[in-house]
Amino acid sequence: MLSRLFRGLFLHHLEKAFASGTLSFFAAQRHLHEPAAFRRHLAPARDTEWVVYAKRPFAGPQQVLDYVGRYTHRIAISNSRLLSVDNGKVQFRWKDYRHGSQQKAMILDADEFIRRFLIHVLPDGFQRIRYYGFLSNAHRSGKLALCRELLAMHPAAPSAPRLPMDYRDRHETLTGVSLRICPHCRLGSMHVVEVIPRPLVCQPAPDTS
Repeated sequence: MLSRLFRGLFLHHLEKAFASGTLSFFAAQRHLHEPAAFRRHLAPARDTEWVVYAKRPFAGPQQVLDYVGRYTHRIAISNSRLLSVDNGKVQFRWKDYRHGSQQKAMILDADEFIRRFLIHVLPDGFQRIRYYGFLSNAHRSGKLALCRELLAMHPAAPSAPRLPMDYRDRHETLTGVSLRICPHCRLGSMHVVEVIPRPLVCQPAPDTS
């Protein structure tokens, strides 16, 4: 019943938009602006059993991005699940789905923890997210400009180039600890005075016996 109700409402409002002139057609569908062609195009949809998936709506665009981002940009384990790193051991939380999704702690050797983490790293040449259609890399800029033109939108303002993150910024983002602050007084700022070059040849250690 929900499928047929949705089908009827969808086609009704589609015809209403066509009659009011707010429905436009382009390219290969340009011929559908004729009423007879439009009715012939909708005829098969009236006899097709539609599949409707009903679910509670999201609260807004931000919640959609948060939901999708957890799957497309997630890592093997989040920092919040790490409990301790001590004496070559890593302790972290995990969820035991076999016993009512209980939160438990596991301790692994650092080498084993790194090995399991690297299993989730994609090999070279593999892409986590692939775009297609007007978002494909080869046609994105031109197709998006065409979409904005067809929708009578203002051209996108050029974005300022994003500078690469320094390793100190990356460390502070991940850990919350700044490498620019003196680790002793916690007041002064650390500045690079000199960079000692790495020796080209390792010198043998002197015999002090």
